[in-house]
Parts: sequence; structure tokens; C-alpha cells
Amino acid sequence: MNTTELEAIFDELWPLNRSLSGEGNRRSFAILNHYMPFNIREIPSGTTCFDWTIPPEWNVNEAWIKDDKGQKIVDFRDNNLHLLGYSTPIHETMSFEMLCKHLYTLPDFPDAIPYRTSYYSRRWGFCLSQNQFDKLDKTAQYEVLIDSSLDEKGSMTVGEATLKGDSEKCVYLTSYICHPSMANNELSGPLLLLELYQRLKQKHLHYTYKFLLMPETIGSIWYLSEHYQEMLQNTLAGIVLTCVGDRGNFSLKKSRIGDSDIDRIASYYIQQKKGTLIDFFPSGGSDERQYCSPGINLPFCSITRTMYEQYKEYHTSKDNKAFISFESILGSADLLERIIDTLENDEIFINLMPYCEVQLGKRGLYPTLSAVGNKSDELKAMMWLLNYSDGKHSLFDIIQKSNINLDNFLSARNRLLEQHIIKKKS
Repeated sequence: MNTTELEAIFDELWPLNRSLSGEGNRRSFAILNHYMPFNIREIPSGTTCFDWTIPPEWNVNEAWIKDDKGQKIVDFRDNNLHLLGYSTPIHETMSFEMLCKHLYTLPDFPDAIPYRTSYYSRRWGFCLSQNQFDKLDKTAQYEVLIDSSLDEKGSMTVGEATLKGDSEKCVYLTSYICHPSMANNELSGPLLLLELYQRLKQKHLHYTYKFLLMPETIGSIWYLSEHYQEMLQNTLAGIVLTCVGDRGNFSLKKSRIGDSDIDRIASYYIQQKKGTLIDFFPSGGSDERQYCSPGINLPFCSITRTMYEQYKEYHTSKDNKAFISFESILGSADLLERIIDTLENDEIFINLMPYCEVQLGKRGLYPTLSAVGNKSDELKAMMWLLNYSDGKHSLFDIIQKSNINLDNFLSARNRLLEQHIIKKKS
């Protein structure tokens, strides 16, 4: 896809009120399904998954605050961040003093609306900018309406798409769908998944790829409760993708394992981009916390650009379309594609002619006229590959040692295989 196509999808998704559940999530999947064939499941509210329970389904018709002149001064329809997530219904008239107990602002970021939720404790509230709050008449009476529902017989919507490879070994690419109108922290992840799906479906894949999109935390907890035994057997790697649309440098939060194949490969390419490597920490982050919990401990890392909580606009109305770049999302896809291509081709080879150097010239693989500097990167890759095809070093090991790019190694590998000079280790 190009930036224009990504932007059009973004514009469709932007106004929808996504949360842990509800019609906003279903409508979002209906849009995304045009580009990736998700298998959609509805998980009933009340379903137990490990220590958690799927919450009631939450939907909102309207929500506002009116002043004593009948004018709406805060309106959910103007910006869905105005409503505290999972607010209970209410329709009352009250004093400023009473209303104030249910208002949330950011005094240090006075023109931004904060994003707040109360998923597992019943309350209601509104979020507004500090500038809006400061204009409220402290002597007035206010009419408050939240026309919402919490349906104990509802469900949580989750989606999974699969690209089948030759192997049952699986690479998981995951993001989440649970925030209302935020660009980097919500929509950049699903848009990146769409782009990666479009790219990978054009390739012959060795591994199987699963694309997971579901509410953060509770979604991955449910998925693991259903699939973790299978995942323990078949998972090669997992990457949680979030905050991948801003203009910052990349960051890698490693898996709890720390030195798995995906940790090593992603670290290499992110360091090439002058990015930041971060050891796993359980005190914050996204769904990698669930996949890396001690009883499961899968090789799941997380890739971001500017990491969550490290940019001022995070979880505010300023995380909007102007904050992200669709070119950045495509740049994130380029990085992920290179990581995946390396993972796909990270095999071990054996040199069938290991005694001294192979005479490449008589096979048309080496220049017959000597000159300083006439070794191409492909030829250098070939010589590295021959030396380290000892049944112990993988292709990525050799890339790391040589700092020659993957494309040159793939070309060198193919030519050496054609000449029966190396073979894949069985």
C-alpha cells in the first residue's frame, strides 16, 4: 500500500469509539477486513481466562455536559476521548462541586484532553482540557447525560489472520484494538499489520504467520488461555507492534528470554537504525507482558518508534493525525520486513569442500583478472559463507560477523547451492 491508501483507511477508523468491547470494535474490524481476512470471534462477557474475566460489553449512544443555559460544553460526539472509558449511565443535574469529582484534566498539558478508563471498577466521568475546565462557572448547575450500556450478556471481539507457510513453526505479529481516537498509540499498529500482511502474502513463506488484533491485555490473556499449550510447541517468534507511526527512532524491548533468535535479529537491525535496545521489564508496556509471563515465557519482543509514555502526546487528544506520518508507518514496515526476511532465511549450512579455499574462479564465481578492490559484496559474502558453513553458524551469525547485507548473502548462498559447494544442514 502507499501513504494515500493508508491515510484513507486511517480516516475511516479514526472516529470510531473503540474500547475493550462494543460496536466501535466491530465496525473497525469490518473496515480492516477489506484488507486482511480476519477470523473474527466474539468472546462472551463473563468468560474466565486465567485470573481474569471478560468484562461486560460497553456501548455509548451519547454523552455530554450542559451548562445552566442549556449549551453543551463537553460533548462525546466532538471527541470520544471526552468520555471516561466504560462510564456507567447517568442523567442528573448537579453543582460544579459535585461535577468536579468526575472531571479529569492535564494541568501540565492544558490544551490536551487526557485519555482515561475505568474498565474493572464502575464509575463515570468526563475528560477535558485544562483550558476548558478553567472556563467553567463554579457557581452554575450542570446537566450531565451519559447514555451508555454495560451488557453482561455481550462479548469482546477479537481477530486472527493466518498466512500458512511450509512449516508449522509460527511467527506472531500482534497489535491491539481498544483505544478510541488516538493515532500512534492505537491505529499505527493495525495499519502496520495490514501493510505487513500485504507484503508477506506475496512471498513463499517457510514459517506460518499469525496476525493477532484484539483488546490490549485482556485480549492476549484470553488468547493465551486458549492457545498457550500449542504456542509453547510451535512459536518461533512474536513481535508486539505499537507506537510505530511517529517520526522518532526505533526502540526494541527484548523478550524475557533476552537472546532468542528474534531478540538477536531485531537488535541487529534496530542498532543499524541507531535505535534503542531495552531489556524486558514487566512494570509497563503492552501485550509482551502476557506472552513473557513466567509460566509461558515465549520469545515475544516489542518494537516501537518513540516508546509509550516517552512522548508528551501519549494517551491524549494530541496523539492525532498530525502527530504521525504515514511514511513512518511504511518505514516501520520496511524494518519489519527485513527482520522477517532474515528470520525466514536463517539456516545453517555445511561446506562440502572445507579443505582450504574453494577455487571459485574455475566455476565462474571469482574474477579472473586480479585488481585491488574488485571483490563485490556478493563475492565477499560468498567467502564468508564458505568459511563459516561449518554446521554451527547460522546465516544470521555470519551476517553479524561480516556486516554484509542479507541480499548479498542470499545471492551468494543460491550460487553456492547451485554449484553443490554447500548444502543445508538437515
